[in-house]
Amino acid sequence: MDDVIRPVRADEWLKVKELRLVALQDPAAPIAYLETYEAAVARPDSFWQDRAAGASHGGAARQFIAESPDGVWSGTVVVLVEPVGAEGIFGEVNSVPQAHLVGVYVRPEFRGAGLTQELFRAAMEWAWSLDEPRIERVRLFVHQANGRAAGFYRKIGFVPSGYSVPAPGDAGERELEMVVDRPV
Repeated sequence: MDDVIRPVRADEWLKVKELRLVALQDPAAPIAYLETYEAAVARPDSFWQDRAAGASHGGAARQFIAESPDGVWSGTVVVLVEPVGAEGIFGEVNSVPQAHLVGVYVRPEFRGAGLTQELFRAAMEWAWSLDEPRIERVRLFVHQANGRAAGFYRKIGFVPSGYSVPAPGDAGERELEMVVDRPV
């Protein structure tokens, strides 16, 4: 793998926007993301500037990208830090300090090369490195119909927690929480 895995920089908001819009057009997007292409493309530039700035530094969120030698962003993952008492993206209140992986995407032509594993490795290393809050677990949610993603997550060590929430917009469908506990 020749890609460099690194955090985004605040001035890269156009590339953050472009990759997100590509991800939202993927066939798996309706069950993989909590946002539609139409909603994302309608957002003003200031939204994307703030998003890139917020994910480039600090301790609340970090976006990692895989950048190929020719400068193409081939994949991404975002880490959200959820301290105790904070409300998660599905409205639940966190009882442990945790990191939440969201926005996972690798362009189809780069899949199968280990990029997702490397993106997760970087994201989780960053989460474990935080002093405050000291992250006790990393979690993610996967739609019950997204077997390919769930299989990958199990392969790299995530296990079902038994917790699930209703999938937004899908009557009767569930988002399943998977977790990795802090290494000892």
